[in-house]
Amino acid sequence: MDARAAARAIDALRRGWPIRLAGGDGALALLPIEGATPQSLAAFDPEGRAPLLVSAARAVTLKLANQREAADPQAPVLIARERWIADAADMMAIADPVRDLMTPLKGPFRALPIAQAEAAGAALVLARVAGLLPAYAVGAADAPVEAMLSVADVAAYADPRRLAIATRARLPIADKVETEIVAFRSPEDPREHVALILGERDESLPVVRLHSECLTGDVLGSLKCDCGPQLHSALHRIAEARWGVLLYLRQEGRGIGLINKLRAYALQDQGFDTVDANVRLGFAIDARDFGVAARMLDLLGVPGVRLLTNNPAKVAGLEAEGIRVAERLPLALPGNPFNERYLATKRDRTGHDL
Repeated sequence: MDARAAARAIDALRRGWPIRLAGGDGALALLPIEGATPQSLAAFDPEGRAPLLVSAARAVTLKLANQREAADPQAPVLIARERWIADAADMMAIADPVRDLMTPLKGPFRALPIAQAEAAGAALVLARVAGLLPAYAVGAADAPVEAMLSVADVAAYADPRRLAIATRARLPIADKVETEIVAFRSPEDPREHVALILGERDESLPVVRLHSECLTGDVLGSLKCDCGPQLHSALHRIAEARWGVLLYLRQEGRGIGLINKLRAYALQDQGFDTVDANVRLGFAIDARDFGVAARMLDLLGVPGVRLLTNNPAKVAGLEAEGIRVAERLPLALPGNPFNERYLATKRDRTGHDL
């Protein structure tokens, strides 16, 4: 397993370059549809025959769920390259559900069997980690690529046990001046998670908040979610306790990244709720990895917590990784006209207690 190979492949995908991903059942040459250009597509697939690899969720929108090769909702789906899928723009229209209303889809589509199912599934995971739409052109076995990796390399890159403390410093904040900031990173992942330790540590269990990064809510004051108010309320609640920890996790958009979160916002403007928007993009309802938070707490020497959350999944995620949750503390905040549906969806479809 080589996490560096995965890091090189992620960098290549973000640049729109092709990769080769090998699994136990074979390898796939893959060009990310997002970022593909007429020139890169022609170099990768000079004969114009490359089929498209997409998520099963996208295949449902394309009316492929009734075909045997697309019937498994958890499996990747390979779409035959029809004559009217002529160029990179046609492929992007198929890959991006935000464009469905602007670019009426052609069809019918035809699903093909996938011999390299393990590699195909890992490819969709890798696209999410790279912050891209989970969609590729699949080239010939000898197609030119810029990076090579294996399914095991993808798993190694995502392993939270590789996370380590990078540095720490005093950081007085408005809610409490006795505060320390601790930064964490893994050797290959450019994302840097941080923990704020508020107050003087003692033998009591700390009040802990897991907060996933939200640029639009935390920094820009978005009214579409409740992330910013939750962050500041959590800091205030922790400051009132004997001591506590806020973990700031770089898992924007429930783990799908900033660009895809904004795509989900665009789908919400078309009438989809947050759950359906994520799924329609081809992602899980919640792709966050709470093993990262557990690893951070372990490195801080915190085996048990009083968890400040409305989300039972966070409790389960920490306890599955060996962190004892002695108490779950609610974090109730008022809504506004712009996030009423968002809050209702969290309550009704993802099990939050609001």
